[in-house]
Amino acid sequence: MVLRSPLPTELLLLEFLCGGTERNELSHKLTAKIKVADLDDGGMGSLRLFPQGSELSNAKFGKRTSACQFKDKDGVDVIASLNLDQHGDLFELDIWKTDFGKLIQIPDNQNEFQLEEM
Repeated sequence: MVLRSPLPTELLLLEFLCGGTERNELSHKLTAKIKVADLDDGGMGSLRLFPQGSELSNAKFGKRTSACQFKDKDGVDVIASLNLDQHGDLFELDIWKTDFGKLIQIPDNQNEFQLEEM
């Protein structure tokens, strides 16, 4: 698994998903030290998150904390979910393009994201 720094649009999406009142405590973990790894999802853009910049071997899915929708460049709906691990730490950004195609681009403006009710 290759760790890298998140792209600016990925970080923007993560910040949006961490922005609610119940998720504000997660925002501080989105620092320059956060690392991500691309997941094998057919090119939809899902990421495994490493808040401290190092891989945790025992982390596993705990719960979904927030989700939003946006349109890809081709007009297809995309759903992005922020998942926490079993300890409540950032775990995964799950991205699903509703036509199962490859993600073209995450918007570079948070006004294009629509928060989903949980």
